[in-house]
Amino acid sequence: MDSARLDRRVALKIIPFVFLLFFVAYTDRIALSYAGPAGMNSDLALTSTAFGFAAGIFFLGYLLVEIPSNIIMQRVGARRWLARIILSWGIVQVAMAFAPNAEILYVLRFLLGVAEGGFAPGVILYLTLWFSSAYRGRALSRFLVAPVTASIVGAPLAIGLIAAGNSAQLFGLSGWRFLILVTGVPAVVLGVVTWFYLADGPEKARWLSRAERDDIATRLADTQGHEVNTGGVKAALRDRRVWLLGLCNFSFVYGGYTLTFFLPTIVSGFQAQFNVSFTQIQGALLIAVPFAVGGAAQLWFGRHTDRRGHIGAHIAAACAFGLVGGLGATLARDPYTLIAFICLMAVGIYAGGTLALILVSNLYVGPGSATAIALVNSIGVPAGFAGPYLTGWLRDLTGAESIGLILVTVLLVISGVIGIVFDRRRRTPSAPAPHQEAV
Repeated sequence: MDSARLDRRVALKIIPFVFLLFFVAYTDRIALSYAGPAGMNSDLALTSTAFGFAAGIFFLGYLLVEIPSNIIMQRVGARRWLARIILSWGIVQVAMAFAPNAEILYVLRFLLGVAEGGFAPGVILYLTLWFSSAYRGRALSRFLVAPVTASIVGAPLAIGLIAAGNSAQLFGLSGWRFLILVTGVPAVVLGVVTWFYLADGPEKARWLSRAERDDIATRLADTQGHEVNTGGVKAALRDRRVWLLGLCNFSFVYGGYTLTFFLPTIVSGFQAQFNVSFTQIQGALLIAVPFAVGGAAQLWFGRHTDRRGHIGAHIAAACAFGLVGGLGATLARDPYTLIAFICLMAVGIYAGGTLALILVSNLYVGPGSATAIALVNSIGVPAGFAGPYLTGWLRDLTGAESIGLILVTVLLVISGVIGIVFDRRRRTPSAPAPHQEAV
């Protein structure tokens, strides 16, 4: 049987769908950042601090449920559990469109985090049921590029929906409320679709033949022969490698949210910094470029690790790009050079983040896998709050945009060193295929 062809067939069936789910999830998550200045802050009497609290409390709810969610998913099945997650966050997002005051908004944002928590690590765990290490890098990178894609199209999409809402006044909703309502509806629909579309695993996929199911099971078993540990929840929690990868993930998530929230501010400051100005469309295009480059790097690094192995070394290489970008960004003397160096930072942030999650997916099989993946993702979650908050605080303290980029650069260096350590300590099984490296 042509296993490569089967992997491509499975990927075509699953990856576009879970990509769409993550795209919708991330769009719902960041809709608040566009709703705030579009009238939500004034309508709900939110100060800057209150708005930051509303944005950040999402991550508290998200953090609380990640590890339990993955453990439950292993017990009840991916189809049911992922459908529940998606439907839940869609309902909460729709309800948020009708929030009458700041207090209700806080509660709903917290519940949105609780509802969505477990989705990303759950899908990562789900993909490990279908793809051996020969294809896992490509599978995970194609799924994990969804947030970057949402960042690229998020601004024009949000602006268009807000304008349409202000014009239509559907149900008497203002533009920002219409934005949140419309971004929540697809999740409700997709939650129902997920129930019928996804299979819990290859063994329950009716669209696969018995020979195809056996081929996937055989290759996964061969991969597991090179995995480091088949231990359970306690083993994963005690494994320092999992915590080191969690630190890596924190660094990459920190950098990603720093770019998401402050790159527009950097671009809007070009006139004062470089005495140049851009139209709104030109500014949006400049903002989109680093995310596009970072997304392309995610896909390339994911594919290259499947072919070459040495995931730790690839993490270090991605971080080296980020280091050059971070140093260059602090020295740039024109806007285009600055954007070019930020593109290199985006390579380190987005490619490195994907590689760290690919690496942890190879550390364990069984119950330990669910815990390890969720733990690494959970350690990164607080960075979603810390990144924007600390970057803003440092900017207010020093008056310099570059200080926030310097901190991101330092975190990338730390993650690069961790990648080198993993690569040097990898175990080499007898007669391994290049992609079967285990760390």
